[in-house]
Amino acid sequence: MIAKILFLLFLSINLFADKNLLLKKNVQSFVNMMVNDYHFDRIYIEEILKNSLKKEKILQRYTGKFKSGSTDATWSKYKKHTLNNYTIKLAKEFKKKYLKVLKKAQKIYGVNLNYIVAFLAIESKFGKYTGNTRVIDSLTTLAFYKNRMQNFFYNELKELFLLSRERGLDINYLYGSFAGAMGVVQQIPSVQRKYGVDFNNDGLKDAWNIEDSIGTIANFLKKNGWQDGEIVAVKSNFKGKNFDKLYCSYKSKYPLSKLEKIGIKPLSTFPYKWAYLLKLRYKDHQEIWLGGKNFGVITSYNHSTNYGMAIFFLANKI
Repeated sequence: MIAKILFLLFLSINLFADKNLLLKKNVQSFVNMMVNDYHFDRIYIEEILKNSLKKEKILQRYTGKFKSGSTDATWSKYKKHTLNNYTIKLAKEFKKKYLKVLKKAQKIYGVNLNYIVAFLAIESKFGKYTGNTRVIDSLTTLAFYKNRMQNFFYNELKELFLLSRERGLDINYLYGSFAGAMGVVQQIPSVQRKYGVDFNNDGLKDAWNIEDSIGTIANFLKKNGWQDGEIVAVKSNFKGKNFDKLYCSYKSKYPLSKLEKIGIKPLSTFPYKWAYLLKLRYKDHQEIWLGGKNFGVITSYNHSTNYGMAIFFLANKI
């Protein structure tokens, strides 16, 4: 049985691996960089790349037509997947189980523990769904074949090799999302290298370990400017089916004075002179929210209004 499985694995690699990959100019440049700049063994790098699989469906995600800010579904649809009763129940149970560790992270990093819980819930349902795609396949595909984020993924492939060496990981057996995000809080290699912590003090920075992931996301938020107790978002007074006076997104920031001139005002205390202008799209109407500094910190992790608001709402629910 084992022999049959190994044969099928070997067959799949030979069927889907790009036999001419190592002949590509950008691949040879990558190999030379890893050997000359980072002192990897050439045979090792070439063997790993040669046996990687080209993932056409993943490549298609980055080669089709793309409009900035268009990837968010309606809030109604997004909410069903992130703020359902199942997720809220899991979050409350997790908070109770790991309360001691969460309080430790809150004390060390100054990040509200409910937000830490919310990140682990939204990203992977506390490690239940961490991805089943080989990261080496995802990143090799996106690093070496033309797509709109090729330079970004070229760098992430480099970071993957460095991460694997530093952590003593077998690069062939790292699984994650289609974009190469790994572990409980779904971090790409460069982010895991920069912010990963050994929070359970076992000598390892393990992206798949719950306690390490609690410390890691708290570390990320703190280093990116989180100020505990500061406003994340408040609802505005807008009532209507459609708001089109100003562009709304996680990166659209306007002076409060400008918003007030077009009739947009916060419904509760909002201490800043500017705000991110956020739109939540329901099937038959829209809500306009104002985001503060901490909202910007949240969306520096995932560039999405819906994502940021899901973290905000879930943290408040638990």
